[in-house]
Amino acid sequence: MTLAQAVADGADPRELARLEVPATFRAAYTRKDEVGMFGRSRHGVDGVDKDITASVHVGEVPMPELGPDEVLVAVMASAVNFNTVWTAMFEPIPTFAFLERFGRQDPRHDRDFHVFGSDASGVVVRMGAAVRHWRIGDRVVVSPAYVDEQDPITHSDSMLGADLRAWGFETNYGGMAEFAVVKATQLLAKPRHLTWEEAACNMLCASTAYRMLVGERGARMKQGDVVLVWGATGGLGAYGVQLVRNGGGIPVGVVSSEEKAALLRRMGCEHVVNRSRFEHLDDEKAWRSFGAEVRRLVGEDPHIVFEHTGQDTFGASVYVARRGGSVVTCGSSSGYAHAYDNRHLWMKLKRIVGSHGANYQECHEVNRLLSLGMLQPTLSAVYPLAETGAAARAVQLNRHVGKVGVLALAPAEDLGVEDHALRERIGEDRIRLFRGCTA
Repeated sequence: MTLAQAVADGADPRELARLEVPATFRAAYTRKDEVGMFGRSRHGVDGVDKDITASVHVGEVPMPELGPDEVLVAVMASAVNFNTVWTAMFEPIPTFAFLERFGRQDPRHDRDFHVFGSDASGVVVRMGAAVRHWRIGDRVVVSPAYVDEQDPITHSDSMLGADLRAWGFETNYGGMAEFAVVKATQLLAKPRHLTWEEAACNMLCASTAYRMLVGERGARMKQGDVVLVWGATGGLGAYGVQLVRNGGGIPVGVVSSEEKAALLRRMGCEHVVNRSRFEHLDDEKAWRSFGAEVRRLVGEDPHIVFEHTGQDTFGASVYVARRGGSVVTCGSSSGYAHAYDNRHLWMKLKRIVGSHGANYQECHEVNRLLSLGMLQPTLSAVYPLAETGAAARAVQLNRHVGKVGVLALAPAEDLGVEDHALRERIGEDRIRLFRGCTA
């Protein structure tokens, strides 16, 4: 029996320790020699379709050695994030530039392939000599911040570390594979009532949303705050809506279709703006109309705008935030060059708060909420590892809601649940609310 098969079969820790680590393993990856395959066109600029099913490959890659502070995780499931799309599009710069730079410190990562993926659930099968808190057989989820724990700033806030990297995006051997290499400081105990694929889909997006809204370094939402959430049924926004509701805030969700609006209402978000009514949000007239719709719904302007779409929406976000309000941003999926009228920022004393990922403690807090059933997974679809390209393509084309999962060593969906009683108390209808939903 192979190690991979033993993990899939649920073998005990002694059996996992006895079996050999394979010399190669199956993974989804991009190739360095294909970096120029889409030409120089930027996505959406000249109409060239960067179909990432052509740049995502699935096959055998060599197993790296473990560092002393690292853990080898047998991956049961993973999930697509937008950085998966960026990796496969080779934008905004090819991730091989990150790997080459990292390779000067750690040559294992500078290879002619990139095993990507920044989310995973699985089983610990090996530990480096310096790992103290984890054992073979532990069921875990992986948080995405790959940090240098010897950097002093890491012990204040690891997101400020000079060597902060997004695991599986700026490092090799990420989660879209049968095995993944992670630091011990990335691991958290898998929520016992969730399946492998449900557990795998949360950490990057949920922790990012937590830091943006709840963490002391973000917008610091309080009870009664009106929070405008762009892309409210997407990977980030759906966690944002849940966190706003949990914290006593008033979410106003922005979506692009009536189907998504209906899903949002089933989540308990009373106030919904269908963005399709506002064709372009690129001037003050459009911003004013959009802001009037928000005020019609809740009677006031947002205290906080939850931003991650970027170029297409940022001007509107700055405009609609109330006097003294905040725009908290963690990304720019529609483009990085933001244009806004600065008068509405400085004259009305608004703030723009940059937020990136989440530190280990923030990830721990989010995982606790998931483990208690106070935050629900947003998994809508699941693909096998062999179809990783199709899974990423669905996210690239925005043909999804919530998160898209990928099964690695898990032989089927709906496996891995340990606490059936808690799952029953929460209810399948809540846990599986997003399942089967499409854009």
